[in-house]
Amino acid sequence: MAATAALGLAGGVYGGGVLAQVRPLAMLDRLEPGDWELRERDGAGVPRHICLRDGRRLIQLRHPGQVCSRIAVEDTDSQITVQYTCRGRGYGRTQIRRESPSLVQIDTQGISKGLPFAFSAEARRVGSCRR
Repeated sequence: MAATAALGLAGGVYGGGVLAQVRPLAMLDRLEPGDWELRERDGAGVPRHICLRDGRRLIQLRHPGQVCSRIAVEDTDSQITVQYTCRGRGYGRTQIRRESPSLVQIDTQGISKGLPFAFSAEARRVGSCRR
C-alpha cells in the first residue's frame, strides 16, 4: 500500500513537472499578430511589411515557407537564438530579442541560394494585416 502511495505521489510530481514545462520558443508566441514593419538597421532599402500570424515566422526571413530543421541555442523569456538548416537550400542562425509584444530586434545570418546573408533589423507591429 505504501508502495502504491509512493508511486501515486511520484506520478503527481512528475505530472506536475510536465504541466509546468514551457513551450519551446514561447517568447515568440507572445508577439502580437498583425502587420509588422521590418527596417534594416543599416538604413539600406525600403521597410518591408509582413503579415505575422505566428512569431516563429521571424526565424526564417531568408528562407520563408521552407521546411527546415531547427535547434534552439538560447530560449529565454526575452530572447531566442535558433540555428536552422533547410536541406539543400541553405541555413541560418537568427537571434530575436523582444522589447515588447509589438517590438523586436532581429539579427540573422547564413546562406541562402548559395550566397551568404547577414542583416540586423527592427520589427514593429504597425496595425492589422491588410486583407
